[in-house]
Amino acid sequence: MRDRAVDALRALAILGVVLGHWLVTAFVMPEGTGDVRVASPLAAMPGLVPISWVLQTLAVFFLVGGYSAARGLRREEPWAVRLRRRLARLARPLPVLLVAWVPALAVLRLAGYTPDGLYTLAKLVVSPLWFLCVYVVLTALAPAVVALWHRLGMWGAVLLVAATGAVDAGRFALGAPGWIGWATVLTGWLLPFYLGVAWAEGALRGRRAGLVLLVGGAAATALLVVRAGYPASMVGVPGAAVSNLSPPTLAAVTFGLAQTGLALLLHGPLTRWTRHARNHRAVAAANRSAMTVFLWHQTAMLTVTVGAFAAAGALPGLHTAPDRPLWLAERLPWLAVFGAALAAIGALVRRFERPGPPPGPHSPRRPPNPARVPDVTRTTP
Repeated sequence: MRDRAVDALRALAILGVVLGHWLVTAFVMPEGTGDVRVASPLAAMPGLVPISWVLQTLAVFFLVGGYSAARGLRREEPWAVRLRRRLARLARPLPVLLVAWVPALAVLRLAGYTPDGLYTLAKLVVSPLWFLCVYVVLTALAPAVVALWHRLGMWGAVLLVAATGAVDAGRFALGAPGWIGWATVLTGWLLPFYLGVAWAEGALRGRRAGLVLLVGGAAATALLVVRAGYPASMVGVPGAAVSNLSPPTLAAVTFGLAQTGLALLLHGPLTRWTRHARNHRAVAAANRSAMTVFLWHQTAMLTVTVGAFAAAGALPGLHTAPDRPLWLAERLPWLAVFGAALAAIGALVRRFERPGPPPGPHSPRRPPNPARVPDVTRTTP
């Protein structure tokens, strides 16, 4: 049986990522050119950094992923069959996105966009795919992660935090080459996935566990920012010397612990909330469209940005530099336009991304009616 509250957490995490990208990714398009430059309001207005604390929800994605992977394990199911089953919904939408953007880039090139501008657009479209790559690896390792949990318990989480801290110490204090930081892509995101496995296995169920993770993670993150010089923003800021996400830093990991604690505390209220039929239907619809929203939300934003520029030139909040407080007020109405564009794109691609209809009544591949098949597993006295 599906845990409706976990589905709601997944939907909230997706909403955070989408709104985060739509708010902190700005495009400056000098009028009369085909160039595109990316800017962030966080660079010019550091006071907006708390937005990143609310909308950077990647740890919740991996927490829910670990929980679902552990709950979905079947002892008798071969590893390859399990992986194919788990990844089917991830793999199906991806080719549609890539195929759609090949002619789109060609059209934009003919319209006068520079190679640098096209590279910027393409990079933004494919940038969410790094998450899917990590998610696929962790999903493939799920049986091993479950076994590790049974062997090490919460000490496994301690080791992952320590490993991330050691990599950071090498990068920032001991003069190690910067490339070693990419090891934290595994250690950093394996931690919430591991905690999701622990949650599915019966740990972290009490309110106390959620409070300890929330308070402890938030306090550790604050100390790292104030005392150790880690960036306060939990997303990358153009021009910054260090990003908390590329690769994940110890501050991103401790922040993820705080998010994990908050998710655990929200599980009870969300369980009660999803008992209402209307709320449950909304969460179910959001989860059915999760991959479509995740993969196409950048395309929706770019479609509106490029289309509006072609039709009306530079518009406030859409093509202007995010360097003044008024920009945020100008940006907010555009979020509704991005949402409408995403809904339209979703309606177009949905039939390509979902499996075909079940076999018809005359199909030779129609599964047998269980009511008409004798139960050979039962014996009569």
